[in-house]
Amino acid sequence: MTGKTYPLTGGVHLRALRASDAEPMKDAYLLNRDHLAPWEPERADEFFTVERQSQVIESKLAQHAEGSEVPFVLLDGDRVVGALTLTGIVRGPFLSAHVGYWVDKECSGRGIGSAAIAAAIEFSRQELGLHRLQAATLTHNAASQKVLKRAGFEEIGLAPRYLKIAGSWQDHMLYQRILY
Repeated sequence: MTGKTYPLTGGVHLRALRASDAEPMKDAYLLNRDHLAPWEPERADEFFTVERQSQVIESKLAQHAEGSEVPFVLLDGDRVVGALTLTGIVRGPFLSAHVGYWVDKECSGRGIGSAAIAAAIEFSRQELGLHRLQAATLTHNAASQKVLKRAGFEEIGLAPRYLKIAGSWQDHMLYQRILY
């Protein structure tokens, strides 16, 4: 990944995740622990440490080197205010990836998620040459569904008990965006 940054909105920008982001990621996750809890897998206390974030980042960067993931951070100055990741990148006739993101509780409602998804679409099309992006939201996550629909994603169906979120297997709505 290059050191390029992508301007989003309100001074927030997107850039590739770096090994040196462990402490800022730890800080962001600690600040947003309660905010993210209903939308993410249960997190053990060790997740909220620099050591564990270093391991997570190392794994993400290894997957990036293998071509299966592209991890980004959302930054307001030097402060991490979210993350966006393209995962499960498949080449060949599928040319697809899954996009997931989160935005800091203090930044919600400012269009940052929408701008990040728009940047992910362009990056996926221009830099990765992908044909399709997929996203999944909890069935009751109206805010994320609105972001995806605004970005041209179409609902493709319900995935029962799709992911273990907040301690239980939960249904998700699946969305896709055809890029070309």
